Amino acid sequence: MATQFRPAILCVGCPPADPTALRAFLEADHALVCVAGVAEALVVLERGGVTLVLVATAQAIDPTLRGAAVERGLPILRIDPAGGAPLASMDGGGLPPPSTDESRSATFTVTPTQDERIRQLEADCAALRREVASLQTLKVAPGVFWIRIPEAGLQILCGCPPDVTKLLMRKGFIKGGLINGLFSESGPNAILLSDVPLQGGALANLCEFPVLQMLYRQGMILPGHPNNTGIKPLLIGCREQIQAQMNYIHRGNYGLISREEILACGIGAEEADRMWRVKLKFAFGTIRPPEAIVDTLVVEDQPVAVRNGVTVQRLGPNRYAFAFQGRSTAVDLTLAPRETYDCPYPLGRLPVPRGDRFAILHLGEGDGWHVDLPCMGSAVLFEGQLFLVDAGPGVLHSLTALGIDPSEVAGIFHSHSHDDHFAGLPSLIRTDRPLKYYATPLVRAAVTKKFCALLSLPEESFARLFDIRDLTFDLWNDCGGLEVMPLYSPHPVENNILLFRVRDGADCKTYAHLADITAFKILDGMTGSRPADLEPTFIERIKANYLLPADLKKLDIGGGLIHGLAEDFSGDATPRLLLSHLSRPFTDRELQIGSHAAFGAVDVLIPGQGDPLRQRAQAFLQAFLPEAPPAALQELLDSPLPTINPGTILHRAGVVEPHVDLIVSGTVLALDPATGTRQLLSFGTFIGGEDLFGPPIAGQNVLCRTVAHVSVLRIARPLLERFLAHHHLQPLLTDLMAKIRFLRGTWLFEEGVSCLTLSQAARHLEPVTDPSRLAGAEPALWLVVQGQATLIDDAGGDRETIGPGGFFGTDSVLSEQPLARPPRLAPETTLYRLAWSGLARRPILYWKLLDSQHRPTTPV
Repeated sequence: MATQFRPAILCVGCPPADPTALRAFLEADHALVCVAGVAEALVVLERGGVTLVLVATAQAIDPTLRGAAVERGLPILRIDPAGGAPLASMDGGGLPPPSTDESRSATFTVTPTQDERIRQLEADCAALRREVASLQTLKVAPGVFWIRIPEAGLQILCGCPPDVTKLLMRKGFIKGGLINGLFSESGPNAILLSDVPLQGGALANLCEFPVLQMLYRQGMILPGHPNNTGIKPLLIGCREQIQAQMNYIHRGNYGLISREEILACGIGAEEADRMWRVKLKFAFGTIRPPEAIVDTLVVEDQPVAVRNGVTVQRLGPNRYAFAFQGRSTAVDLTLAPRETYDCPYPLGRLPVPRGDRFAILHLGEGDGWHVDLPCMGSAVLFEGQLFLVDAGPGVLHSLTALGIDPSEVAGIFHSHSHDDHFAGLPSLIRTDRPLKYYATPLVRAAVTKKFCALLSLPEESFARLFDIRDLTFDLWNDCGGLEVMPLYSPHPVENNILLFRVRDGADCKTYAHLADITAFKILDGMTGSRPADLEPTFIERIKANYLLPADLKKLDIGGGLIHGLAEDFSGDATPRLLLSHLSRPFTDRELQIGSHAAFGAVDVLIPGQGDPLRQRAQAFLQAFLPEAPPAALQELLDSPLPTINPGTILHRAGVVEPHVDLIVSGTVLALDPATGTRQLLSFGTFIGGEDLFGPPIAGQNVLCRTVAHVSVLRIARPLLERFLAHHHLQPLLTDLMAKIRFLRGTWLFEEGVSCLTLSQAARHLEPVTDPSRLAGAEPALWLVVQGQATLIDDAGGDRETIGPGGFFGTDSVLSEQPLARPPRLAPETTLYRLAWSGLARRPILYWKLLDSQHRPTTPV
């Protein structure tokens, strides 16, 4: 049975025998901790659980003690327990002031008579209880809040986006220290989930690392740890997201959860048995359900009890209210339009060379806890293509900082499914083409089950969102000239290291990516003669694979029970060995063994002289304007292709520039001063020249500035005018751009969709003014141009009314069946009919169509 939580009041410089009456009135529901001096007080504060500091002195409060209290948001009161002297006003602070007393003073008058002293203490203790019971609500970042209820022993993290643990560390909500000689961190013990899994282009609920922080870094699951009181991490939210998170946490802990699931990946019986024994070694002999380590609380419309007198109620979509002892606070986890989650660490803005034949771009060298670095990851640059190697939670931030639009990513090679290598994967579906997904069937199976659990999708959806390219263990797999060999590596989830090579004449250059390897001493401890042990020959093979020579090798040296050690590679023959995947500084011994890579650095293995950006521009123009002769396009392609520095204004509102820019790489921010709206523009967008194209893409009076390094094809205005006139393209382009502008103004097409996909969709838009065409219509999506459409529910009643930019027919598109229930159209309503087979094959559009089945689509 868990011990009932009692908040601690720290009494400094007060002999234990003196505050007898104080003990009598407080110890029923508070733990009174008395220490003699500042040094002992600081130890208690580091331990956590303190909600108020009482200082038994009329002198100035020690500045070190005051600083430690203020850091933790703790009020300080002066008290003279000897009698006769009033207390000074409250110092320090962090809790909201009482509504009737702006000075927050509290006076303890200790009188000569015991009866008067007791009555005064009763009143003062009641005031103290009101203070420590206050609900403290702080906004940490967009979509993230922190609610502190000390008397109830609750610290609630509201919102759990990517890298939120690093964000809390950076902003001081998580601090570390020693308790009885054991390392421990402070932090949340409950998490309020978002009602929707994706917001602002990123996952809104990623609880794996916050829960790990509670269990291991706070010590809630560690045997003998002072914080192991029987209380488990608590997930709060709607039923669907609670279930999704529990399934995702389970798969994040274990990956595949039975020998049968391993066999289903095509692994032989003997090898599957060996892999299962490896898994049980890391799992301490058994696969436990997530309920064994995490508590849950489903919240609906009525208040429900959380813990220790706190209640929570769902007020509406993503809006929740917490109440305690007559007080309440509310949070809204919804991001504002075009708002995104914060990146918790600083990233430089660096240009990335793209002309080399084979090079490695370093995207991250930290682990899931390093507050200054992205998680371990790389990108392979091969003949103008970019392939990710793993996708940590901040991968889109990293790409944007380096001037790489997600549309430039050709595919991803995947090592395993832990969040610091996996959590960026769902954000990569917010593109308009399926990325190539390279992994062994073993890793793919574990990733698919976790991915689909997280997003509450059927497992077959993974193959619609990614272009699956399975790899074979222990062989060089040819991926269009880039060869890849995956080698099995023991880990709690299915894992492989990845070796990449490219032939350079008679020679080869090789890059080895060793993510989440296991230290040799841990591997040696798995061998033995018992049925659950592993054969020494198997372990020696794993070690030999780790030490295979390469021209460049990046390896995990995170240590502990499931990571590698630099010392194991002291004799590695690789000329350039990069140490990665840790949250602490390197030791002197590690610096003697290997190097490290800075964010955005590039190791060139085979140089080249190609011009992939100009080739990219050529491919776009040919697809965007197939009516133009290829030879005529060459005149435009001969234009300059400069790279523009971050923060540069490309186009000013209302200014006619002497050129038109076509974005070839990077991201541009478009600002409309009149409306305050913002829009991110990427590959294939024209900047300037609105009068040449008819209605503009991003608004008539916008200011465009670069977010990072941006490359543009800079076409002289007279040249473009002659080109359009000579080939009679002006009417076609004016109509096409008007339709593209309309699509960009809808929720369905506003983000993650390239101009090329928009142009393809626009060419399939068919104006509709006759409502009779809806009945029994073939599968299509219908978009409201003007007027209103009232959608009908299964019972024949009104479901919702949508206006311009809204759409219907989602079920028809996804099921490939005729429109089942035509809506009721208001007079003079006009529609676009979009019958395009590519609609549901674009991951971002497919995802949004699924999402629209559970939410309104541009209601009036």
